[in-house]
Amino acid sequence: MLEVNALAAGYGKAQALFDIALHVEEGEIVTILGPNGAGKTTLVNSIAGVIRPTSGSVVLDGTDMLSLAPHQISSHGVALVPEGRRIFPRMTVTDNLDIGAYGRQARGDRDRNLSWVHEIFPRLPERAGQEARTLSGGEQQMLAIGRAL
Repeated sequence: MLEVNALAAGYGKAQALFDIALHVEEGEIVTILGPNGAGKTTLVNSIAGVIRPTSGSVVLDGTDMLSLAPHQISSHGVALVPEGRRIFPRMTVTDNLDIGAYGRQARGDRDRNLSWVHEIFPRLPERAGQEARTLSGGEQQMLAIGRAL
């Protein structure tokens, strides 16, 4: 479960989030909607530890995320898939997926996780040895999501 309470964050003196609250149960899908500049990206980046909130709390499965560094947050299963995919275009599909397994636990579970990603996105094993830049836009998005998983 993800619990965000009284979250405030911003960039220097420009505050972007004011007293945000969010509760997401396990298995629940939540969408954050709003116009440009509404704080959607700031909220997600705050949860992932990319931006440090000025106040409030972010708790995932009982763990205080704000006390952790971004790489520690990612080891708890929080990952971002940035707009524009940001894959490594001259690396193979498999090499891109392997980059997602940089944490100690992920390295240990690499084969199981890779099988899981291949089940979700069956086009990726078909393209395993191809450079990522040769994939279609949709396949590149699958690769970016698979790498995050």
